[in-house]
Amino acid sequence: MSEESAAVTHPFLDLAPLSTDRFASIEDRVARLLSTGQDVVIMQGEALLPLEGAIRGTAGPGTTALNVITGPYGQTFGDWLRDCGATVHDLAVPFHTAATAAQVREALAEHPEIDFVSLVHAEAATGNTNPVAEIGAAVREHGALFYLDAVASIGAEPVLPDAWGVDLCVIGAQKAMGGPAGVSAVSVSPRAWTRMAANPRAPRRSYLSLLDWKERWIDAGRKALLHAPAQLEMLALEACLERIESAGLDAVIARHRSAAAATRAGVFALGGGLEPYVLDAAEAAPVATTLRTPSDVVAAELVAKALESDPALPLSAGGGALAKEMIRVNHYGADATLEAVRESLTALGTALGDFGAVVDTAAARGAAARAWG
Repeated sequence: MSEESAAVTHPFLDLAPLSTDRFASIEDRVARLLSTGQDVVIMQGEALLPLEGAIRGTAGPGTTALNVITGPYGQTFGDWLRDCGATVHDLAVPFHTAATAAQVREALAEHPEIDFVSLVHAEAATGNTNPVAEIGAAVREHGALFYLDAVASIGAEPVLPDAWGVDLCVIGAQKAMGGPAGVSAVSVSPRAWTRMAANPRAPRRSYLSLLDWKERWIDAGRKALLHAPAQLEMLALEACLERIESAGLDAVIARHRSAAAATRAGVFALGGGLEPYVLDAAEAAPVATTLRTPSDVVAAELVAKALESDPALPLSAGGGALAKEMIRVNHYGADATLEAVRESLTALGTALGDFGAVVDTAAARGAAARAWG
């Protein structure tokens, strides 16, 4: 037999089909990760799939929404809500800070007809994190449906949809969980299902449809999947969950908090005009630290220079207009380590030096080590 005609085997390609029992068991592990008794649906796509599906399932022309904007994803949610026909009141705060429960309460009091609130927990793009527990209490008192994007926060800080009164909580595994990007999940409360069932515009027989998953998967006893699952991504998610369970979620969260603290301390010691973009450490997301560059240095150019020494460092410039002034240190997942933080600080310091700034990389590395919890 010629080499060309011989069967080629591969461990990724020659797997037995993923059983419905195994699929359901992975959903159950996600539910335990979230400490939730709500239904959990794992959708076969990146987190934008359930993020959009949850809005289109619950919002329509009769919806009045409060959309909290602390970064680009909040802006996207407002666009989706308006596209659904909802009346939207935006609560926008500067990207270098976080929203407060007092601001949400004030907006709800000003517009008592609001019945839907959308919020991003942590904005990795801008580096801030919002006080969901306090905001959730305000939303619960008002009686509105509460939609939360926890894609960047899960694994880096507590995410507790039941305790916080979250009706739709979307997560993705590709950041702090250190898992795949090709599958994502959403927990859905009973009243969110009721809202969807009453919404004539909720997607049906659609890849965006959560109701399809409820009626054809959950209500049917999780015996038959709607379509062929993303097998490799599901197995990667299962492995990711196993790793978090083995290490302990508290330990994973602590590692991300230490990485954020070490990065901020290192930047203050580094000098050269670099400073945290989010001014208050209490409002800074543990998943990633954003930095503001000196006024005479373009962030994208500084990052490009820093990556010359090691392209694998977790550094990127901000998106869009923020590429001029913002740097992200993406210390999440496998990069939530002291070594990744110290090497990122060294590379940034060296690059700043090439731009003529006076820096102290040794002091930065030492400060990072002392701040690591």
